[in-house]
Amino acid sequence: MATFDVAHITENGVNFIIVPMHSNFGFKTAHEQSAVVSKLQLHANAAGLTGTVVPVWDSGNGRLAFVAPPDRHLFLRHIDLGYVAQKINKELSWEGD
Repeated sequence: MATFDVAHITENGVNFIIVPMHSNFGFKTAHEQSAVVSKLQLHANAAGLTGTVVPVWDSGNGRLAFVAPPDRHLFLRHIDLGYVAQKINKELSWEGD
């Protein structure tokens, strides 16, 4: 079973589904990251969560790295993993794949 804690938040009228990932997520290829984001988005939508899935991880020295559409970057550049941890309010899980 795949299980992820998520921060389902709204910022300036935009819904985010922020998913903390292990730091090794940053070493995946863009194609692999995209596949993970697609799977998370599919399951988040099936669970009734609205918004854009944004995986985040520690890229070293406490810096937050993320995968998100460019129009979401401004907000994401101003948060850190501590903020994300405080905002965790849902769990996303599914069986299989």
